Amino acid sequence: MPVINTPQEFNVDDLYVDLQWLSGHPIYLKCEGFNFAGSIKLKAAAEMLATAERAGRLRPGARLVESSSGNMGIAISLIAAARGYRFTCVTDSRCTAAARRLMRALGTEVHVVTEPDPVEGLLGARLAEVRRLRDGPEGHIWLNQYANEGNWLAHFQTTGPEMLKSFPGLDVVFLGAGTTGTLMGCARYLRQAKPSVKVVAIDSVGSVTFGAPASPRSIPGLGAGVRPQILDEDFVDEVVHIAEPETVRTCRRLSARGFVFGGSTGTVVAGAVAWLKANDPDRTATAVAVSPDLGDRYLDTIYSDEWATETYGIDLAASPATRRSAS
Repeated sequence: MPVINTPQEFNVDDLYVDLQWLSGHPIYLKCEGFNFAGSIKLKAAAEMLATAERAGRLRPGARLVESSSGNMGIAISLIAAARGYRFTCVTDSRCTAAARRLMRALGTEVHVVTEPDPVEGLLGARLAEVRRLRDGPEGHIWLNQYANEGNWLAHFQTTGPEMLKSFPGLDVVFLGAGTTGTLMGCARYLRQAKPSVKVVAIDSVGSVTFGAPASPRSIPGLGAGVRPQILDEDFVDEVVHIAEPETVRTCRRLSARGFVFGGSTGTVVAGAVAWLKANDPDRTATAVAVSPDLGDRYLDTIYSDEWATETYGIDLAASPATRRSAS
């Protein structure tokens, strides 16, 4: 019987969903949304805060600031509340209303940026606001998840080993690219522990992370308007870009079977299905995809027919892919 004192002490690390029914290829989806933050970001937040505490950067009553599209902000909010820190999350208009409400319920001050930077988009505008608060009179402490090695170290120590423990015969792993903390931590671990594993990064169309041109994106989580500093492409074998309408379709296909996941998961699964279709014709590869979060925070967006039609100009509700067959 687990008994804990702080929220970051609990995380389900060995739950997988078999997605062979989705594409005919065996794909095992590692579910990282079963903790008090509801996402994989709790691992990185805990490591970054613990490192700052050990270094003496954080003392009781310290004021933190971080840029987040939602999940990292929630994760830091949980730990800040437990540790007695004050926290300001700088997000943007793509952050879901549910995520904002949850952060505020945890005592976080939420700043919402609505005007994008002309070159670096909404993320650039968020980072400018973070720097303003960091350099201001209140002395906010910025963890900087985009450059903080604790972001990837958390997954080097946990997520990577967990996958290999569950699947010693692992051939290929599919990892979403946001801040690239999960991607870099798992890729670095697998390069060391089992170099034969192919690491496939899944990014959103419109993200500049891997040098593709920028374009508007509406789903938070994956993708970036500014290349993350912790990214090292030498650890990545291939990159797959997924357009957001396909993300939504994939989420709807999963929910039609009772699995309600977030947008990042829809993107990763869509990328895994596409890569395996092109590269594993014999359907023999042992494949794991990492699901960063669950879908309850996206009910007003990804799972709203009205939002999908307004955002993408297509009627996703009418698509057979979004409805469960009678069989």
